[in-house]
Amino acid sequence: MRLLDWRNTKTCGSFPSVLVEKGSLAAVGFTLLLLGACKKPEPLVPPPPRVQVIEIKTSNVPLSTTLIGQLDSPQNVEVRARVEGFVDKMLFTEGVEVKQGDVLFELDKKPYLEKLAGANGTLAEARAALNKSEKDVVRLKPLAERRAIPQQDLDNALASVDVAEAGVATAQARVESTQIDLGYCTVKAPITGLIGAQQVSIGELVGKGEPTLLATMSTLDPIWLYCTVSEVEYLKAEQRSKEHAKQVATWPVTLLLSNGTEHPDQGRFVFIDRAVDVKTGTLRVRAEFPNKDKKLRPGMFARARVDLGTRPDCITIPERALVEIQGKAFVWIVTKENTASQRPIKLGDQVGSTYIVLDGLAAGERLIVEGLQKVREGSPINPVTAGATPTAKP
Repeated sequence: MRLLDWRNTKTCGSFPSVLVEKGSLAAVGFTLLLLGACKKPEPLVPPPPRVQVIEIKTSNVPLSTTLIGQLDSPQNVEVRARVEGFVDKMLFTEGVEVKQGDVLFELDKKPYLEKLAGANGTLAEARAALNKSEKDVVRLKPLAERRAIPQQDLDNALASVDVAEAGVATAQARVESTQIDLGYCTVKAPITGLIGAQQVSIGELVGKGEPTLLATMSTLDPIWLYCTVSEVEYLKAEQRSKEHAKQVATWPVTLLLSNGTEHPDQGRFVFIDRAVDVKTGTLRVRAEFPNKDKKLRPGMFARARVDLGTRPDCITIPERALVEIQGKAFVWIVTKENTASQRPIKLGDQVGSTYIVLDGLAAGERLIVEGLQKVREGSPINPVTAGATPTAKP
């Protein structure tokens, strides 16, 4: 065997390339061994990413919307002093229900009793004057008929009767006015309802110059909830009412309180304002709820959930499966070849944590809900049904 000069050989890695002559099997084997050591290892191909998918199905979806509002009483009545006087008594307990006609306050009556006595005296004088004028007419009339006295005397007597009658009427009016003022000294409940805190103290002068606020009363059963809806929401509601052939007033309304509980009695809409507020673009509506236990109070904030009926054969997808790009909605679906494909969709209403899909998906397709960040268009994937436990590999 004749080897070439090592200095004139080319290297492969750290080994020289050996040239051998024909007929030497050992040299050929040694050369093949060295050439095999120079080959690069095959790169490792990662397995397809595992993603969670769900099968798209159709279902009947109950539709509802939630409005935020504030409770108010159908009647909030301010009890005010109608006459001037000092507060003598307060005859109610604050924060309890009082009946219509119950006495709430007593004002000092002495000035008005004095005025009433004076008015009655004036009335008595007017009646006495009238009586005298009538007697004068009776006495002068036969004399005037016999022409025993001038006709002028009888005419004057008749005029005196008219003046006396007017005096009596004026005095009677003053008596009635004083009696009314005297009656206002006893302040009674104008309605049956819950009364608030007193706004005045005993001994305080009220009604001087203007009616002084003494207390405020409110009726609690039923209770009202005022809400505002946007112009778009109102038009959608009207469209749904036509689709279901139901009036807005017949939609069930559930009251959700601030502590997360539901009011046991359902309500209904009783008022929709005549015009949209041009400043806010909203429409004011009012719902009425029974409040037998008087638990709901004016001023409370609450939410109203409105039942809008049921939409049949809907496709719904979870919110976590959505991808938004420049204001448009997309989802990732799994093809028959187990590759990922992005698809645009048209969304409808949101129902809880899901969205109704109006266009873009069909029943039976598989939707990726977890692992969206791992997929690319056309890339192979390993779909696993969401909620299923993957099989452990040995």
